[in-house]
Amino acid sequence: MRALVRMLIAEASFRRGSFILSVVAVAIAVLAATVVDLTQEAAQRETRRVTRDIGFNLRIIPEEADLESIWLEGFSEHTFPEESIERLAAAKQISYNHLIALLQQKIEIGGTTAVLTGISDEIHAVGSKKNPMAPVISRGTVHVGHHLATTLRISGGDRIEILGESLEVARAMPESGTIDDIRIIGTLADVQRLLAMEGEINEIKAIDCLCLTAAENPAAQLREEIARTLPGAQVVLLSEMADARAKQRRMAERYARFLLPLVLMVSALWVGILAALTYVESRFEIGILRALGHESSMVGALFLGRALLIGLLGAAVGFPIGNIIAIEVAPTIFTVTASAVKLEPGLFLLALAAAPLFAMASSIIPTMQAVAQDPAEILRQE
Repeated sequence: MRALVRMLIAEASFRRGSFILSVVAVAIAVLAATVVDLTQEAAQRETRRVTRDIGFNLRIIPEEADLESIWLEGFSEHTFPEESIERLAAAKQISYNHLIALLQQKIEIGGTTAVLTGISDEIHAVGSKKNPMAPVISRGTVHVGHHLATTLRISGGDRIEILGESLEVARAMPESGTIDDIRIIGTLADVQRLLAMEGEINEIKAIDCLCLTAAENPAAQLREEIARTLPGAQVVLLSEMADARAKQRRMAERYARFLLPLVLMVSALWVGILAALTYVESRFEIGILRALGHESSMVGALFLGRALLIGLLGAAVGFPIGNIIAIEVAPTIFTVTASAVKLEPGLFLLALAAAPLFAMASSIIPTMQAVAQDPAEILRQE
């Protein structure tokens, strides 16, 4: 064993250029694997968050509601009990989340038409607490749409009278180019009181969690699930929005699965080529060793030991650099989920185990060639 170690050190020192390049190749592979592993979770969470923020894509409305009037008015005059949202959230084996209940009605205010909208606190499926999507509104305050705020000349901090009651304007919303520009949003309880419709809602909004494309027909599964809890309720899936979310998330997942194998393959090819060049350069020494009586197993151990040493050094160099890059660069890439990128000590142990195996696997063909060579033939050619 000592003789083998001495030979390894002597060989690495004699052919230091090839040895260093091999260590660099493994270090790059470990660095890339570390960066991808540490950032992949953040990337997936960022993709989920960004696609989630596209908006609610599932509408649940009363059985009696006329869809044509909903397309024209934006909501239905028909209502169902507020407790319906609790029933939906408590159901088992569901494929939707982020539920909010709404009560909407047109009102006249300051000589113009507005859509008074009450929204509940966001409710999540049992065991799947998420960050809220809907705006958080305090009791006694409202958010006012851009066009309405401009027309009425009001801004945050002003007060607005709605159906005989004065409420504080917490926020004048930015221009959206949709019906939201004439919307007044308050808490569900406040709007129910103003409209004298306590305990009633006329819509539940949610996000589907299936992430299926339109061709996979997610609407059918969602309707079947919701029908078990709210028989007769109408379910409308905003298909284009749901399809865009599904395709974006799948693209991000496919890209992550493609990137790491590509880097590893290129690095393995690099290490393999350098090992082959080392074998060509070392043929004479191999012939001498074999002629002196060293077994082929000794020659194989020398090549694989060299690869083992390269792997350990590559992991020791590549892992910390990969950590530094991932942690430093993450905030500039992931504006929402950068905190998910953090040091994982267990990953270093994995790198120390995997990198030598990676280097040895990349060197297996040159090693087999070295073991199989006839020493007499090598020396005759030299």
